[in-house]
Amino acid sequence: MTRGAAALVALVLYVAGCAVVFGWRSWRQRRQTGAAGFRGISGTPGSAGWWGGVLFVAAVILAAAAPMLELLADGTSALPLWMPVVGLVVTVAGFAGVLLSQVTMGRSWRIGVDAGERTDLVTTGVFAVVRNPVFTAMVLALSGLVLLVPSLASLLALAALITAVQLQVRIVEEPYLRTMHGRHYTEYAAHVGRFVPAVGRLRPQPVGDAA
Repeated sequence: MTRGAAALVALVLYVAGCAVVFGWRSWRQRRQTGAAGFRGISGTPGSAGWWGGVLFVAAVILAAAAPMLELLADGTSALPLWMPVVGLVVTVAGFAGVLLSQVTMGRSWRIGVDAGERTDLVTTGVFAVVRNPVFTAMVLALSGLVLLVPSLASLLALAALITAVQLQVRIVEEPYLRTMHGRHYTEYAAHVGRFVPAVGRLRPQPVGDAA
């Protein structure tokens, strides 16, 4: 497969995937709860949480730009056949994983954190395997994109996303969940990995009597 053809496949997959996991899911969330689920970038400008949000936006933009730039370039050179094939499978699996995780969250699904808002702690389904399956699946989808479009832009998108989710989870979401759900969250996090099974489990810490 030529680089140009692989880039076209990547662009179509990326646009369709984003339309489903961001567009359709937000529309569905609004229908169910009256709000789209977007909570914006957390933290003051320059803080770690703020940088996590900025890098996430950068990753989304770079991931879209990568196949477009490839299409504008001379894309007649061929890729090893295994790269676009594996890239296609991994990208589709990644977006499917994002959607499955979002659906499992139900009404608790959000993009960003509102410190004054309390949602149910979801620990079933894919959340019984890893604590942040949405982010894991997003990284998987962009890893597939890198195989379809092996370029500096796609690599930067993947690096930005990995950094963003690390900052978002460690600096923003985990402290929030500890505060909101107390012992229930710390016990869950002590047994379930952060992004991959059994890796990144938190040590139990003394907390209040919050459920």
